[in-house]
Amino acid sequence: MPKRGYHHGNLRQALIDAALALIEEKGPTGFTLSEAAKQAGVTPAAVYRHFAGREDLIAEAARQGYEIFADLMEYAYDKGQPSALASFEATGRAYLAFARKYPGHYISMFESGISVNHSPDLALVSSRAMGVLEKAAAKLTENMPEDKRPPARMVSAHIWAMSHGVVELFGRGSPGQKSPFPPEELLESGIGIYLRGLGLIKSDD
Repeated sequence: MPKRGYHHGNLRQALIDAALALIEEKGPTGFTLSEAAKQAGVTPAAVYRHFAGREDLIAEAARQGYEIFADLMEYAYDKGQPSALASFEATGRAYLAFARKYPGHYISMFESGISVNHSPDLALVSSRAMGVLEKAAAKLTENMPEDKRPPARMVSAHIWAMSHGVVELFGRGSPGQKSPFPPEELLESGIGIYLRGLGLIKSDD
């Protein structure tokens, strides 16, 4: 009797989902392709029909994460309209929400060492996500005098770094770390101090 071939409804996505679970559990370098294949219920050889290696698999997980992330950022920005400040703050909160809800994707995107230039598709979608925060920064600073207006890319990079720091230290339950305040409050107060320093919101009386 001839050996039946293995059939899988969506092997490629099953492998990505398996990788995401393993990344969340063991980190981006803590699992093998064989483990991902086993978790997806296929042979290790089947992986190579879709991915050249573990790096390609993680890069695709990152690309899908950026798609979700960009959509969330755009939704948060639009929800905050018509206030430029509300939209700006909403994008920061969306960052925290994404990291909490999609830890496997978050790690793939920001902690795996995979370059956003790994593929044209990954570069494109990561630019879309970063572009939302830059757009929010440009709108927030547009009424500042031109000679005092910081580049929107710089402002967005500062807020991106602040958001990332809050997530890494306090937002994802890092071992041994306990947030002195809720992560959302830490980020909101940090953004407030930063924007007051730029003169974009008034100081408290």
